[in-house]
Amino acid sequence: MTITEQLIERSGNKCELCGTTDNLVVYTLPPDGENDASKAVYVCQKAFKQLEKQEELEPEFWKCLNESMWSEVPAVQVVAWRMLNRLRGETWAMEALDLLYLDDDTLAWAKAAGDHENSSAVDLHRDCNGTILQTGDTIVLTKSLEVKGSQLNAKMGTAVKNIKLVSDNTEQIEGKIEGQQIVILTKYVRKSS
Repeated sequence: MTITEQLIERSGNKCELCGTTDNLVVYTLPPDGENDASKAVYVCQKAFKQLEKQEELEPEFWKCLNESMWSEVPAVQVVAWRMLNRLRGETWAMEALDLLYLDDDTLAWAKAAGDHENSSAVDLHRDCNGTILQTGDTIVLTKSLEVKGSQLNAKMGTAVKNIKLVSDNTEQIEGKIEGQQIVILTKYVRKSS
């Protein structure tokens, strides 16, 4: 039985956090949840994107943790504890965190990723207008750019299709211009509609 099949059976084919049945995916808990259903949860796309810090946190959505934190599944408890910590600026989240009890092993697992020490702020790739960029988007250059180490001069107004986000730097994206893969600063691009 695959991990997905195990999680579907365990969850009843519902998001283990909010209970929805739409667009469900497997979320493996960092730091080491690979190939183990006991270290994964079955979640909706909205929860997944916010867990992965691909979208800004919506505190109202996460009020579902008031119920799901009582799950008997340790992985769900860990996700609830981590998210409540990320939302600790919300009164309801602090109250829920005060009520949540994790045994010593589960608490150590919850703390292992260090996510509880981070704020709820999410660093996202944004263009010059503040629009969120995603891998696969098309952008337009808002300034002519000299490409270092190359004869290439990328002109203002050049469209770059199918960009890739630089994972460790929200101020940079990658794209191809005239067949050459280059790194482009997000402050010089505008998302194409």
